[in-house]
Amino acid sequence: MISQPKKNSPSQENEITQVNCLFQQPWWLESIAPGQWDEVVVTRNNEVFARLPYVIKNRFGLKAIAMPPLTQTLGPWLMPSKAKYSKHLAQQKDFMTALIDQLPPHDYFSQGFHYSITNYLPFYWQGFTQTTFYTYIIENLSNLDKVWHEFQGNIRYDIKKAKKVVVLNTEPNIERFLDINTLTFKRQRLSLPYSHELVYRLDSACEARNARRIFFAEDAQGRTHAAIYIVWDENSAYYLMGGGDPELRNSGATSLLMWEAIQFAATVTKKFDFEGSMGESIERFFRGFGARQRRYFYVRRMSRRMKVLSSGREMLKAIVGR
Repeated sequence: MISQPKKNSPSQENEITQVNCLFQQPWWLESIAPGQWDEVVVTRNNEVFARLPYVIKNRFGLKAIAMPPLTQTLGPWLMPSKAKYSKHLAQQKDFMTALIDQLPPHDYFSQGFHYSITNYLPFYWQGFTQTTFYTYIIENLSNLDKVWHEFQGNIRYDIKKAKKVVVLNTEPNIERFLDINTLTFKRQRLSLPYSHELVYRLDSACEARNARRIFFAEDAQGRTHAAIYIVWDENSAYYLMGGGDPELRNSGATSLLMWEAIQFAATVTKKFDFEGSMGESIERFFRGFGARQRRYFYVRRMSRRMKVLSSGREMLKAIVGR
């Protein structure tokens, strides 16, 4: 593993910028997948021009490069370029091809790329396929009055309603958060898709870097209506986890907490990423905050033997853990 690339200067008019986001940081990967991650890099004169972090999973004698829990995107990071557009695309091809060539042997590759990666062609030429996913972003947090104005009427109504019922609490109580987080999955008859130990480890890493905040909505009887957990870097805040009491879902508390999180995010970063969802009801909720739809690539590749095994969907899920 290597140290992080040097921080780049702000984007200029003729500069095409690739964001090195929170989920690509070594400390994040070590907390979420300790001992399971690595990265390939392209360097020139000891300076990093491209990197691609990845997590390895070994199951049933097969090796998968797959997404770890609570991590929306990985994919390549490329040094921002001030070259002419055609030259920039040529550089992207060279860097991405070099990254792909350095990947360890694997039977399955599956990663979500950050939405700032808009050129998938070099991966396509190397036999990868992609599915388009979507996230929702509030692109500019500098004017909160404008952000509020973009909310749909039902979201503003829920926020005003919730203020009459609940109050905000931002105590950093991860055990309490997991209790309410678990209720949401139980309502859907699903198990929590990550262990408590993993969340404790990640929470400690984020706390040490002042990169997370937990928001609770509670009423006068001490009942927790909803809770959300956000993380951030210098570019964006991310809605990472959330939950609510199924019996108190109509209070509007989740909408209020989202608004509180957005207002807080404006004090520490530039954007707010809802982390998207392909679920129709969740998409409708995120869209209600006036967030802009941004597409991103989910990129995959299988070895020949994996293609044979993938005809059994249960085997595929068991191997890649998704």
